[in-house]
Amino acid sequence: MTVPAGNRRRPPIPGRARRADMKIGIIGAGNIGGNLTRRLTALGHDVSVANSRGPHTLKELAEETGATPVRAEEAARGAEVVVVTVPLKAVPDLPSGLFDEAAEGVAVIDTGNYYPQQRDGRIAGIEDEGITESRWTERRIGHGVIKAFNGTYAQDILDRHRPAGAPDRMALPVAGDDEAAKRKVRALIDELGFDTVDAGGIDDSWRQQPDTPVYGLRAGVEAVTKALADASPERKPEFKG
Repeated sequence: MTVPAGNRRRPPIPGRARRADMKIGIIGAGNIGGNLTRRLTALGHDVSVANSRGPHTLKELAEETGATPVRAEEAARGAEVVVVTVPLKAVPDLPSGLFDEAAEGVAVIDTGNYYPQQRDGRIAGIEDEGITESRWTERRIGHGVIKAFNGTYAQDILDRHRPAGAPDRMALPVAGDDEAAKRKVRALIDELGFDTVDAGGIDDSWRQQPDTPVYGLRAGVEAVTKALADASPERKPEFKG
């Protein structure tokens, strides 16, 4: 969920060895992308980050985190996980062949949300065909996605992670059709300090779109599971174009 967030980076946990577990690409350096860059580099991952304005605009984030600033078309090169975290209206502007040089079996995380009146304008594929936001994104980028972090407050990525088993550990819904990719993403979220709930396939991901009960919910597995079950597929007028 894109809301104003601070720039502080949580230091690595004392005694934890830094290790480059995975190569991760992040496309979009706003609140969600920036804070994922901070946390994933702190965990020892090899992170490349891109935005629409070019690597030179990411100098401060790179110096803060140790991430590598790159052009958008380079972000997925060799990556095992790629996070696409750009406004939905910007998805068609992403470079073609974006994942051609990604690692085999790359998992692509889509954090996007459709705000037709507030930001994105009317998107016919979503409105007229009745498809989910992430299904529309899949068609535009030519690759399957795992929907996650779309209803997460950006600051929570820095401040609300907890060790496994903590009573106040938050759970995040995760939807996607590729079970192997979903497992990879859920394992990464667990490493980041959050539980996960399987929200079904991409055609079920309407259950975590804006204005659903789970959107922005700060709760554990049981409450998140119930919120997903309580969702309605009907879009409210303020979320229609």
